[in-house]
Amino acid sequence: MSEPKGLEAPRRPAEKLDWAGAPVTVRVPATSANLGPGFDALGLALGLHDVVEARVIPSGLAIEVSGAGEGTAAAEEGHLVIRAMRTAFARLGGQPPGIGLRCVNAIPHGYGLGSSAAAIVAGLLAARALAAKEADMADTDVLRLATRLEGHPDNVAACLAGGLTIAWTSDAGPQAARLTPVAGLTPVLCVPEAPLATEQARGLLPPTVPHADAATNAARTALLIAALTSDPALLMAGTEDLLHQPYRAPAMPATAGLIGRLRAAGIPAVVSGAGPAVLALTAAGTHPGPEAVQKIASGTGDTWRVQALDVDTEGATIQA
Repeated sequence: MSEPKGLEAPRRPAEKLDWAGAPVTVRVPATSANLGPGFDALGLALGLHDVVEARVIPSGLAIEVSGAGEGTAAAEEGHLVIRAMRTAFARLGGQPPGIGLRCVNAIPHGYGLGSSAAAIVAGLLAARALAAKEADMADTDVLRLATRLEGHPDNVAACLAGGLTIAWTSDAGPQAARLTPVAGLTPVLCVPEAPLATEQARGLLPPTVPHADAATNAARTALLIAALTSDPALLMAGTEDLLHQPYRAPAMPATAGLIGRLRAAGIPAVVSGAGPAVLALTAAGTHPGPEAVQKIASGTGDTWRVQALDVDTEGATIQA
């Protein structure tokens, strides 16, 4: 089989790879990027997961998808998990004779919850495990490849590491630092009926922003780190944003409206990633709590699926 276009050249002949005889199962969390002011830098892993089982088969592709994104099974080589696996296999030395894939998805597609990051991370880790080449593809390599496929590192970093992550890009490539969120932090997810393409949301951002707005966001991002790791009382101030949410609001008026209602009630709320989902950040000992989010969302006149979640602290894992 020829290598797919755009993938890295194999580092060793394909016949040197010993494929795992049993399937591998990868569990990957949803993620919420930005968290208000931390644009393209902060990510939080959420207790909502996709599970991907992959195996080497004699030839071709066999793809099954249930749950969110069921229609993507027909994408074949265009399926994002398969594309990520092909990228990893090329990096490791060659392609297997065939790939069997079974995806059980709980992460909604098109709502700013890191579904593409989850698919990419799952594919890369599954391929690494099937090739039994963990030593030849370190986690730093996985982050680099995932960032290349995703386009930015915020969601993939949180998906890989779990917890709260700060991602950035330097001359050495994408990097990430993991922090442990404060105990009792309870994200509450509000998902509307209709999705929004990330490309559309990004297209609303201006090429430049006022210096004062950038300075405000820098301060709020630093404050948000303190709020999420030690003092939840700072969450309201720490989630204020001037860089992206105001510009995206016209494309998702229901999202902007719910955020406004939640914040007016004293609940720190932000656009999850590029939206249109809303993430409310509640914490033990603070009021209002998670139950207030459902009540406020129910009173908007729009349909919201509201779910209180844990913070995922494990990140992507290979399941036994």
